[in-house]
Amino acid sequence: MNETPTRVVLADDDILLREGLASLLERSGFEVAGQAGNAAELLALVRERRPDLAVVDIRMPPGHATEGVEAAKVIRTELPEVGILLLSAHVEVDQAMELLATGHRVGYLLKSRVTAVSDFVETLERIVHGGSVVDPSLVAELFSTRRRQDPLELLTQREREVLSLMAEGRSNAGIAHKLWITEGTVEKHVRSIMSRLRLPETEDDHRRVLAVLAFLDAR
Repeated sequence: MNETPTRVVLADDDILLREGLASLLERSGFEVAGQAGNAAELLALVRERRPDLAVVDIRMPPGHATEGVEAAKVIRTELPEVGILLLSAHVEVDQAMELLATGHRVGYLLKSRVTAVSDFVETLERIVHGGSVVDPSLVAELFSTRRRQDPLELLTQREREVLSLMAEGRSNAGIAHKLWITEGTVEKHVRSIMSRLRLPETEDDHRRVLAVLAFLDAR
């Protein structure tokens, strides 16, 4: 028996981007259950069609401010089983922090990441299956804006790389594969990061992401 395809709703006022994304997802085995050009259309679609995932632009009509994030928060409250991926052309993590802090079935990517098809599809699947994903570019941007005496300055470059991959929702094994180091080495880096940042150690990927987000939000 064939597995039921993941049903996705797309919300973006850029119709060319939206149609391109729909085509990409359909070719990758997803079912596009609907498209929306503004927040009101998005909410109506999600309520009617109950997709597995909503891919949402942060800035949408009429004000092109935080309409997408606000709609996503409503979806999370009304239909918490629906996964949410926020997309933005810019780093706007402050507006999304509350949603990201829910810690499950949620992600935030920069639109430039959509060009890496395999990574993008992997991200969607990870969110649908309960994971949390934060674009490493967002983490890097937050690193660059830390206060001078911020504890993040205590981290080595390798530890920052590991922390960025932790924020993507990757396991220790996944981090080891990405950085071409052993899993044991990753475990040592994670212990060091948790110690330096005074965060509790845990094997739960979602809680690790929450810990990273909570620390970065306290800047």
